Amino acid sequence: MAIRKEIEKIHARNARVEADKAWEISWTRRLLIATITYILATALLVWIRAPQPFLAAWVPTVGYLLSTLTLPFAKQWWLKHRQV
Repeated sequence: MAIRKEIEKIHARNARVEADKAWEISWTRRLLIATITYILATALLVWIRAPQPFLAAWVPTVGYLLSTLTLPFAKQWWLKHRQV
């Protein structure tokens, strides 16, 4: 009976880990962070009276989204070339 409970705990932990992984790479998370980035960048640019704050706020937002697209390739390269 104790082994069965341990196996159930392992399955529950694996399910949580898989859900966390899915969240980390989800487009919902990326778009939520991009939206927050745009809002905060816009607010800061308006506050400092920068020219065209609504347009300029796209720079960090697009930069973030591009970084999320290139990181999986970098991760695969790193995993392939890392020293264990």
